[in-house]
Amino acid sequence: MLLPRLTHLDYQRHAWRPLTRALTQAHVSSFAHRRELRRAKRIVVKLGSAVVTRGDECGLALGRLASIVEQVAMLQNQGREMMIVTSGAVAFGKQRLRHEILLSQSVRQALHSGHNQLKDMSLPVLEARACAAAGQSGLMALYEAMFTQYTTCTAQVLVTNLDFHDDQKRRNLNSTLQELLRMNIVPIINTNDAVVPPPEPNSDLQGVSVISIKDNDSLAARLAVEMKADLLIALSDVEGLYNSPPGTDDAKLIDIFYPGDQQSIIYGTKSRVGIGGMEAKVKAALWALQGGTSVVIANGTHPKVTGHVITDIVEGKKVGTFFSEIQPAGPTVEHQTEVARTSGRTLASLQPHQRSEIICRLAELLIEKSEEILTANKMDMDLAVNAGHSPPAMLKRLSLSPAKLTDLAVGLRQIAVAAQDSVGRVLCRTRVAHNLELEQVTVPIGVLLVIFEARPDCLPQVSALAIASGNALLLKGGKEAANTNQILHQLTQQALSMHGVREAVQLVSTREDVEDLCRLDKMIDLIIPRGSSQLVRSIQRAAKGIPVLGHSEGICHVYVDGEASVEKVIKIVRDSKCDYPAACNAMESLLIHRDILRTPLFDQIVDMLRTERVKIHAGPRLASYLTFSPSEAKSLRTEYGDLECCIEVVDSMQEAVDHIHKYGSSHTDVIITENEDTAEQFLQLLDSACVFWNASSRFADGYRFGLGAEVGVSTARIHARGPVGLEGLLTTKWLLRGDGHTAADFSEQGSMEYLHEKLPVARPPAGQRESN
Repeated sequence: MLLPRLTHLDYQRHAWRPLTRALTQAHVSSFAHRRELRRAKRIVVKLGSAVVTRGDECGLALGRLASIVEQVAMLQNQGREMMIVTSGAVAFGKQRLRHEILLSQSVRQALHSGHNQLKDMSLPVLEARACAAAGQSGLMALYEAMFTQYTTCTAQVLVTNLDFHDDQKRRNLNSTLQELLRMNIVPIINTNDAVVPPPEPNSDLQGVSVISIKDNDSLAARLAVEMKADLLIALSDVEGLYNSPPGTDDAKLIDIFYPGDQQSIIYGTKSRVGIGGMEAKVKAALWALQGGTSVVIANGTHPKVTGHVITDIVEGKKVGTFFSEIQPAGPTVEHQTEVARTSGRTLASLQPHQRSEIICRLAELLIEKSEEILTANKMDMDLAVNAGHSPPAMLKRLSLSPAKLTDLAVGLRQIAVAAQDSVGRVLCRTRVAHNLELEQVTVPIGVLLVIFEARPDCLPQVSALAIASGNALLLKGGKEAANTNQILHQLTQQALSMHGVREAVQLVSTREDVEDLCRLDKMIDLIIPRGSSQLVRSIQRAAKGIPVLGHSEGICHVYVDGEASVEKVIKIVRDSKCDYPAACNAMESLLIHRDILRTPLFDQIVDMLRTERVKIHAGPRLASYLTFSPSEAKSLRTEYGDLECCIEVVDSMQEAVDHIHKYGSSHTDVIITENEDTAEQFLQLLDSACVFWNASSRFADGYRFGLGAEVGVSTARIHARGPVGLEGLLTTKWLLRGDGHTAADFSEQGSMEYLHEKLPVARPPAGQRESN
């Protein structure tokens, strides 16, 4: 039975908006990867009963519906063709009929009793078909009112099984829906529950060509295939498909589900409302997938995600369970993380000398396999150069050389030495009471995720630091260095194999978006971005509940005091700016004391910078002093990352400090002066991660600090700051050794008292305790 009903008669004023070229032009087969969902043109959104109804199952969840309508309208206005399969008529009708029955009973009881004291009233059991009949019009009126806010036209279509099994009716249904979509109208479809017979418990999906419409899951699947939809989004009250019933201890959300995995799933009970369950959803999804429609099952009730769950799915984000007919060649990132954590725990339990041996072996492999490494790197370089859009600074970071590999090997050997005294180091010991001793010891953080751009030398450095600190490691490198990263990771795992912990370091090579990785808050303990300020900021925004260690900007200052040495100024300023302009510790702003402005020293500084081809931008004060000044800086808070810098004038050391606090990024800042008192004040007053006196800003580096290497430079206020080496990848735990002690022993009625004596850090031999 077809009951089309246009809710706006003025649809003609809504001109058809042509779909962008990125969207699918013709329905061929289901999408293989989530990223491809962005190309979906025709989309069916199925709203389960648990999504549409309130928790009391009587009435609608208006807030959820409003956010869903907003997303559907937005996608419709992008030129997509949206269809909604909705539940809710029974719940809406139940609310309405209950209200009418209560009102009727109240009136009759008041007339018969003669007073206002009403007795307890019992409600009769309401028949579902009657509720549906009473609720259909109200449900549609609600959708109409909501979509009107977005100038979007809707139409109601009620269907039954006969509309699909009878060829003529099926053609009529298809024609009606096609015409509605052509006119840019959103069809809202539901089973005509007022007339349909009760569902048949043993009815099931029957092959490819037949599907029994016994619930809205099967209706949505049948409709999606009939209308050649690109995507079916089934929203329910669970996050997606789990390998066992949600809520059980071992239940894990399945990111991608394949038809061949169906036998490995254990289904739980069905939803609190509705007549379907997860088993029905999976069977309907697989039927739609076989018919050429991609499917995602996701949670439409979670208050934190409901407002963007549909748009997130269409954007290809990792939401819910994606059904695909193509299984990726490599493991999922979730599996890689689990394997890394397990192997990482074994790594942490190794003896210090064993971890050092692994790192030393990796250093040896960098030299032994240098030819293979450089060959892979040349492939990456050639691809980047031929692409023609890689800036020189990126190419410089991407390039490896025999000298770079030698330096890497030296740095790794430094880390190997430091690894001898890292994990398990006792930081403090306290005798809490007689035979009750407390220790604080260093331990690994857990699982690290390091995201780096075109920096292949980062891979062995970070791997060595993770090995030394006993941490499991996930590496996500830029595609520009894919070949180099692959060989370096193979060598890392080869070194790890000597003590059976090969899987502790994993290279993520799947199509995972960085944003999806940042959502694995239950699996990853710390994220460390290595790259541009844009990369760091994007990761800080995307990280969901995972700490991010790093800095978003490297706006480093060099302040030339009035009592500075000419020779030191020229030498330090040149090195800070020109040694490696793309580095985060390169000088970006040069502050000049006012007394130097009209001296030969100022001219020498400018001449040197111009000789080095540094483009100079004048700060507002400098521009006001000069008749013919360089171009004025657009902002005093700029990280140029190239042969450019800003020069500004200040009146004093204190003004330089204030300027840096206002415009700097708390990374690295330098004073050049021969006045020791001025220098010490600068060192104490300035609140940056690294503050130097008469030394180049380029010294802000883990290797130059003697840390062996660094995972990055942190401008954070807690945990680790400045170049982060081995120490920054450790945390602590407390070990308490007692002899049957209880807290009650130390109460007023207890027999013991606290001592809280500090003990030497060196622990006595096992089995012995220091005498009291």
